[in-house]
Amino acid sequence: MAILAAIPMAFIPAFFFSWFLYWLDRYEKEPRWLLLMTFFWGGFVAIIGTLIVASIFEVGFSFVLQDAVLEDIAGGSITAPLVEEFMKGIAVLLVFLMFRKEFDSILDGIIYGGIAGLGFAATENVFYFLGQYSDAGWGGMFANFALRVGVFAWGHPFYTAFTGLGFAVARTNKNILVKLLAPIVGYFLAVFAHSFHNTTLVFVTGLGSLAFVILLEWASWVIFLGFIIWMIRREQGMLKKQLREEVSNGLINEAQYNTAVSYFQFGARMAALSGGVYRATSHFYQYLGELAHKKEQFSKFGDERGNAAIIGKLRANIASLAPQAKT
Repeated sequence: MAILAAIPMAFIPAFFFSWFLYWLDRYEKEPRWLLLMTFFWGGFVAIIGTLIVASIFEVGFSFVLQDAVLEDIAGGSITAPLVEEFMKGIAVLLVFLMFRKEFDSILDGIIYGGIAGLGFAATENVFYFLGQYSDAGWGGMFANFALRVGVFAWGHPFYTAFTGLGFAVARTNKNILVKLLAPIVGYFLAVFAHSFHNTTLVFVTGLGSLAFVILLEWASWVIFLGFIIWMIRREQGMLKKQLREEVSNGLINEAQYNTAVSYFQFGARMAALSGGVYRATSHFYQYLGELAHKKEQFSKFGDERGNAAIIGKLRANIASLAPQAKT
């Protein structure tokens, strides 16, 4: 009975938080199937890998430390951050290597990392909820839900977003040294943030110290959200620059340009919905976002992996949908 409650209690909030990350990506949405696969990796493959590797670490710490308290601290402060962030980070690495054309911006890396983290958190929460139910019944389960889904909800996506950020910096930079070092730096920032959280909770002795930890972590998340908003504004500036040419060459008109660079595009979506052309309008503005990103990549990296051909195809798709697109 408890597991029937634990699964939706863990996964429904995780799907909602994932939708929020998806919503933040305003101008060039990532494929939903790829985000779902990233979530799946975090929630299942990374969990299984963590259980295997962490067990090996635990045996080693048990042999060396010979102290249950020290073993618990080492597990939380060293093993969990190193192993969990590595396993979640593999999801971002696979997207980076296998679906490079979908990895267009800094924001993309943050979103893929965050989604992998949310998948991991969802499955991990199921185990924690069941453990609390076993120890303290329904009250323990709901208290743990309030703590892990309410208070510390953004922990795992926040940590792994640093790994995604590292890969995104590598993707958008031409310097070979930066390309090599950025993912490593991102991974260790993720490990540090994760380890800091786990270690500080060990020393929580009352409501005052717990409140301080919560305040510190929420402040970090808000600052990171501010960074994301700043990146979105930069992305908007890039669209304005790259799509202005498309107005000049007649591919789109001024009204379509203004809608394409708008953050919300709410009016266009509603008009498209009432006019029966929502799908065409949605695809039209998605293609414009992709076109701007590919043109930016072409300006930086040249005809990397067929950028010129992709730009030509996107322009053809945009031209075919332009008559139907609402503004």
